Amino acid sequence: MNVIRVLLADDQELIRQGLRKMLEIEDGIEVTGEAADGEEALRVAETCRPDVALIDARMPRMDGVELITRLTARHRGVASIVLSTFDEDDYIFGALRGGAVGYLLKDCTPEELVDAIRRAGRGETVLSSTVAARLVAEIRRTPTPPNGLRGEERLSARETQVARLIAAGATNREIAARLLVTEGTVKNHVSSLLRKFALPDRTRLALHLR
Repeated sequence: MNVIRVLLADDQELIRQGLRKMLEIEDGIEVTGEAADGEEALRVAETCRPDVALIDARMPRMDGVELITRLTARHRGVASIVLSTFDEDDYIFGALRGGAVGYLLKDCTPEELVDAIRRAGRGETVLSSTVAARLVAEIRRTPTPPNGLRGEERLSARETQVARLIAAGATNREIAARLLVTEGTVKNHVSSLLRKFALPDRTRLALHLR
């Protein structure tokens, strides 16, 4: 079994100790580094080489959003997950734009957190239900850019139609009804889009297309 190496970045020592104790009993997960702020986290990441980083949104000297942006630039293989009490848009969208693969609130259960770490280690996106709803609402509220989608030149005409509707926040059922095709056909197009853009899931696809 491959071991997922985890870095904990939180300015509260009690939180870090609690997370370490919770994770150290899980098979296949090892906490290899801790940091009390963003600057320390960047230094620790150089030596502990984490696969997943659990990052608090608010920390002294360097907040979670800036840390994720820098960590992604320096260590693209690290999957960053925000674990925070705050669900403000600036933190959510800033972290995702900076390269985070997940955003969880600290009221999640231990099982949800462990599952998120394992999924992030496989390259999946992990969002709490509250954050996912905010993300969908934002995508639907934001109009599709008039000058086309990012990477549109790589797509067929039908894929472009599906991609535009995904970018606008439409579900598979809504896309099928709009294009007069089956949901199965839409799912095939979504799978093709994921392959072409080398993305793991629909959430990252929507963010990429925006």
